[in-house]
Amino acid sequence: MTCAREAQSAPRCPSKVITRELRATLLTDDAVSIEALYEPSPASGAEPSDHLVLVVGHGFTGALERPALRRVASAFRQRTAVITFSFRGHGRSGGRSTVGDREVLDLAAAVRWARRLGHRRVATVGFSMGGSVVIRQAALYGKNDEIQPVHVAHDGERTGRSPGRTAPAAAATDGEAPGAPGEVADGAAPDAVIAVSAPARWYYRGTAPMRRVHWAVTRPAGRLVSRYGLRTRIDPRGWDVDPLSPVAAAPLIAPTPLLIVHGDRDPYFPLDHPRMLASAADPSASELWIEPGFGHAETAASPALLTRIADWAAAHA
Repeated sequence: MTCAREAQSAPRCPSKVITRELRATLLTDDAVSIEALYEPSPASGAEPSDHLVLVVGHGFTGALERPALRRVASAFRQRTAVITFSFRGHGRSGGRSTVGDREVLDLAAAVRWARRLGHRRVATVGFSMGGSVVIRQAALYGKNDEIQPVHVAHDGERTGRSPGRTAPAAAATDGEAPGAPGEVADGAAPDAVIAVSAPARWYYRGTAPMRRVHWAVTRPAGRLVSRYGLRTRIDPRGWDVDPLSPVAAAPLIAPTPLLIVHGDRDPYFPLDHPRMLASAADPSASELWIEPGFGHAETAASPALLTRIADWAAAHA
């Protein structure tokens, strides 16, 4: 495994885990710059490389410096090291948001960075849009021996990866062998996956908050509001082909452990979404937590819930 895919500012393959806070600009397979922050855990006692790191994906309109994500990172850091980053089109990262499609490349770059910082155990945690990304990324870059097909149908839904969009780059870099379309790049597969407040399917408009999200994504006026009001830059081209949906990706994750967390007061996605994900996932490698009183994503997650999530990751990664 090489360090070819990180930008010049990222560290180069240290032999031991980094023990200080570190900022870096990562480069995705499609050449988008991603701002990222590594924070080591104050906990000690084990071999540093055995320490878990949580790679955290925020929700739509979130970013590395947003207070909700910083609060999540602070809670997780009481248990383990944490990497936070801004998805494309958010914060100081480059590119434009594709609302869950090419964001799998951003997450893959962050997971590879975690490996190159010396961590052998990496769990991905995603909230809302980030939850859909961690599920999809684990399926597309997972440890399953079979390379998944480019398009996977699910219940008649048009799903899959459009050529030239989500598919990982196949070109060789710094001596790396080119991979077949869809082949996993070294170091990008997570050891455990946690999806919090994630949607199961695309185009859901059954709640008022999701109707507002669709307006912000699909309408020129909405994208203008997103850019200047929410500091989120959205790709106006949309999807050429619907990406592999979370519910179609869920059964492809095993044997990697999957935890699905959802609140019974989520104003965006009702409980049929987590139940669909849990029904699709391999029951021998997945769990579903329905949390009483919990709302939506990182803004509503309590410190107690975040601690339980970190402890689950430590036990399963």
